[in-house]
Amino acid sequence: MKTRSRIFMAFLLVCAMFTSQGQDDNSTQMYWIHEDVVKPGMVPQYEEICKEFTTNIKEHNIQDMNFIVSNTLDNRYLWISPISSIADIDKPVFKDLAEKMGADNLNALFARMDKCYDIEHDYIIHLNKELSYMPGGITQTPEGQDYRKFHYFSYAPSNKDAVKQKAMAIKEMFEKKGSKLDYRTYQSGFGNRGGYYMVAIAAKDAADYEAKLTANNELMGTEWEMLYNEFLGTLTDYEVIEGWMRPDMAYSTK
Repeated sequence: MKTRSRIFMAFLLVCAMFTSQGQDDNSTQMYWIHEDVVKPGMVPQYEEICKEFTTNIKEHNIQDMNFIVSNTLDNRYLWISPISSIADIDKPVFKDLAEKMGADNLNALFARMDKCYDIEHDYIIHLNKELSYMPGGITQTPEGQDYRKFHYFSYAPSNKDAVKQKAMAIKEMFEKKGSKLDYRTYQSGFGNRGGYYMVAIAAKDAADYEAKLTANNELMGTEWEMLYNEFLGTLTDYEVIEGWMRPDMAYSTK
């Protein structure tokens, strides 16, 4: 198996989905993210191979893998799995799968996948439950809401405390107003270039997202507009990326 194929799949090791087992602080959860930047012309082939990979895991009832997948409008595919520490990636997560489907077959599948992209990126982010707003309970995959908007708020290291204070003030305002707009806040970790908060908002589709945003702005009023502008003033950059969850590629034993 090629080296980058081993790296590509190593992140899939998990203890459990959407929990904080093994974390020093129950207000956070560490996630290993692998991004494949797929060539535009190779997207159909890449997705077919990924579904084949997931199908093999299901058919062979592999117990040591749980992961979710998201793809963005610019053809980046994010494979997402919680980990307790970076040391988790050293464990032989493909031993059972290779034995059951055959090592040669698994290597051949990865070789086909490698041809679909020239760029891949591995890094860690941390789900910050303290800064997330989901009154009904935090989940990365709200039922029936596979559409995503990922908001990236970048900041300078010297200003991280001020940014966090504003982020906390935003959550407190959402709680005070009884907002119906849920969001999860992630913070950049090892392997990222620069510091940022990523806020993920789920919806049924683009129209549902816009409706939720409009209703929230009307509920929150001018007080919200002022606070949000103050928050933006603490940042170095802001970017919004459209994406979708891919349950057809995901796998969970839970």
